[in-house]
Amino acid sequence: MSEHSGKVCPQSRPGTEPYWQACKRHEFLIQQCKECGNHQFYPRIICTSCSSRAVNWIPASGRGTVLTWTVVRRAVSNAYAAEVPYVIALIKLQEGPVLMSIVRGCEPESIHAGMTVEVSFEEWSDQVSMPVFVTTSG
Repeated sequence: MSEHSGKVCPQSRPGTEPYWQACKRHEFLIQQCKECGNHQFYPRIICTSCSSRAVNWIPASGRGTVLTWTVVRRAVSNAYAAEVPYVIALIKLQEGPVLMSIVRGCEPESIHAGMTVEVSFEEWSDQVSMPVFVTTSG
């Protein structure tokens, strides 16, 4: 694999380091509050429900449903040109949080609200494994 695909790769920060390290191992983590049990994503230092600082990283199911989406038909750079058209969607995880991600495994015209997806990982560089979602049959 080349050192870098040319894609825009996220930078690990102190609060997100456990997440990106897990992605590199192809594990999908979200945060959960020890005080109230709230699940959250994107990473924060406090719970968005009760403001507790007792948030932990936990393994997530990696399953969710598509809420809404857009089809990208024009690449933002040459690094993405071979992928167009592709789908970017808001995905509601089984645990509750909503995140934005690429959806693979279907024609853009076939995506719909309520479609079930599960996490997969793509190697975008030697340091970054990017979580993406693929459609499921269930």
